[in-house]
Amino acid sequence: MAGLTYDSGALIAADRNDRRLWAIHIRAIERGILPVVPSVILAQTWRGGPQASLQRLLQGCQIESLSDPAARRTGVVLAQSLTADVPDATVVVSAMQRQDAVVTGDRADIEGLARAVGWRPNIIDI
Repeated sequence: MAGLTYDSGALIAADRNDRRLWAIHIRAIERGILPVVPSVILAQTWRGGPQASLQRLLQGCQIESLSDPAARRTGVVLAQSLTADVPDATVVVSAMQRQDAVVTGDRADIEGLARAVGWRPNIIDI
C-alpha cells in the first residue's frame, strides 16, 4: 500500500465511526504508514466538540501544514482546473507530492482537480 492522504470525507467518516474508513486506517498503521491530513482539511472538519472518534484518528495521522510553495501549487491547481475548492486542491497537491492514494468521499472533485494537472491518483472511496 502506498501512503495515504485523507480528505474531509475521510475525517467525517472517522467521526461517524465508519467501519470501512477505520479498516483502511488500521491496515495502514499496521503496515507502518502514517496517513497525512492537510491542515486545511482539519480546519474544514473540526468543530470543537468532543469528536472522540475523529480525535482518535488524528492521533494516528501526520497533520501537514500548508507551506508557501504548497499554497502556490494549490493556486496553480485551482487555476488549471477552473475551480475554487481550496481544501480539495490542497489534498491533490499534498498527495501528488508523495504519490499517495487519496481517501475521499468525493471522487469526482479529486479526479477533476488531479486531471487538470495531469495526475491520475489512486482513489479510495469512503
